[in-house]
Amino acid sequence: MIVVAIIGLLAAMILPSFLKSRKQSQGQRIVNDARQMDAAVEQWAMETGQTDGAIVDTVAASSYLKTTWMTSDSLGNWYRISTVGTNQIRISNRTKRALAGVGIDWGHY
Repeated sequence: MIVVAIIGLLAAMILPSFLKSRKQSQGQRIVNDARQMDAAVEQWAMETGQTDGAIVDTVAASSYLKTTWMTSDSLGNWYRISTVGTNQIRISNRTKRALAGVGIDWGHY
């Protein structure tokens, strides 16, 4: 009975840090996906002569990715695609709220 209590106590101590680590890795994946898509848009814009304010052609920009274009993040929230220039790819505020408090630097996304 004491062994079961000790195991339960250890599990109760470890579980919160495990969940935090999981949320951190999810958040980092979302930020990395946004960075890759942002870089693809930059490359597409430079090679096709797009100027700031031009509408992003995600089909054409996706050819600059090694993976497929992500329309939504791993939490199911949509990425906001803006125009060429600053803040081309934005992460949903719902995603940021869901992963708040785990130390993720969202940068300008």
